[in-house]
Amino acid sequence: MFNTPHHKHPDFMRPRHGRPFQRGDFKYIILHFLKDKPSYGYEIMRALQERFHSFYVPSPGSIYPTLQMLEEMGHVTSSEEEGKKMYTITREGREFLNEQKEFAERMRGQIKDWCNPENIDNISETMHEFEKLAHLLKHNVRTADAKKLSHIRKVLSHAYEEISKK
Repeated sequence: MFNTPHHKHPDFMRPRHGRPFQRGDFKYIILHFLKDKPSYGYEIMRALQERFHSFYVPSPGSIYPTLQMLEEMGHVTSSEEEGKKMYTITREGREFLNEQKEFAERMRGQIKDWCNPENIDNISETMHEFEKLAHLLKHNVRTADAKKLSHIRKVLSHAYEEISKK
């Protein structure tokens, strides 16, 4: 459910018109992820970012309190590994997730609709191209001379105008 290409440019780390689910639903998303393998909080954030093609990126302020709540509920446990907390779903957490099958199906539908599945391959490829451009600019713009920077601005401005046409 969460294996997709990774896009990490900051401009695409903003939510796409909010979240693909409601606030109370987040615990199910995390439990669903943890049912496949134990993970660190940061690893969960990156996996969800990938899953949502960077259109939704959970913050540490949403991940860690939810993990703590799930631990207090007995749905996950944590252990210290290499100085980081590793979270594992418990038997109770699996049972809780299984009891929510109808909810899980509704969530899958919501997320699928939110992610625009008809264009998901094109979205991934477009995001990859943007990431390549961002990487190129990040590493080359500081050393470019005034003429090169002027050219880059014109190209980017033209691209913006073309993309924003309806």
